Amino acid sequence: MAVLNPASVPLSLYIHMPWCVRKCPYCDFNSHAVPDGALSAELEQTYLKALVADFETQVEMAQGRSIHSVFIGGGTPSLISAKGYAWLFEQLKSLLNFEDDCEITLEANPGTLEHDPFAGYLEAGINRLSIGVQTFNTDHLQKLGRIHSANNAMDAIEQARQAGFKRVNVDLMHGLPEQTLEQALYDLKTAVEQGATHISWYQLTIEPNTVFFRTQPVLPQDEVLEDIQEQGEAYLKANGFVNYEVSAWRKEQPSTHNLNYWQFGDYLAIGAGAHGKVTRPDGVYRFQKTRLPKDYLAKVPAEHLQMKKIEADELPFEF
Repeated sequence: MAVLNPASVPLSLYIHMPWCVRKCPYCDFNSHAVPDGALSAELEQTYLKALVADFETQVEMAQGRSIHSVFIGGGTPSLISAKGYAWLFEQLKSLLNFEDDCEITLEANPGTLEHDPFAGYLEAGINRLSIGVQTFNTDHLQKLGRIHSANNAMDAIEQARQAGFKRVNVDLMHGLPEQTLEQALYDLKTAVEQGATHISWYQLTIEPNTVFFRTQPVLPQDEVLEDIQEQGEAYLKANGFVNYEVSAWRKEQPSTHNLNYWQFGDYLAIGAGAHGKVTRPDGVYRFQKTRLPKDYLAKVPAEHLQMKKIEADELPFEF
């Protein structure tokens, strides 16, 4: 069997923050409503310490490589304080080298951003935001169970720019309950007018084990969905955006982290339910962590890891 060279494979890091203010009816991610409606300072500190211990067990998987991108997903990562992130990255960087130009992205929801000024996240080392707008239509936001309004979303984008963030992704969905073609295009136009230079634009899908799966909303007809896709893509292209992966559109820089996934790079993963992938001399491995936050916190890091080698005949499907 051929010996693989891990040093030739770029290395990223995924960090999962599992809590949100409340679970949205379409969401099938590993997210859980915060206890008592708010994330306490004690729980934040306990979880961040668990992340560091988790990361420490994965340092050997780096095989001497540096981290070149980080993505903090959830859940709602913006529930964690800027001070907490500053401490976390100080600890992680003491264990493994991060490249000088390392891209560090934080998923942020407009309804939680009042808890920490954007400037604090920037000072903590986060240099890219992905703002979970979903739509600029307040009625649709309510149907999606989101806690922010259209004005909150526009304010969040503007505040991020004023704080000094040069890289801001606007996350949008289309094919929403009872959404028209005009409403879907309005969302794209508003994002562009707000100065977005990167847009994640994808269709709402109804997943098992969600409220929408149990009680399905009225979705646009197939012809409308086709028109939204066709005219939306044409609008983005006409405004200088390039589609560089399935749902990602860039006007300037692409996401380093996105590209690493699509180009079969490696990524360490810490946090409840996080999934990772690493290359070793004897093969490529995938792993995942304990899903429930309470179980994740109760176990020692070594017990989180569920490692599986990707068989040779499965590798072509990974690319």
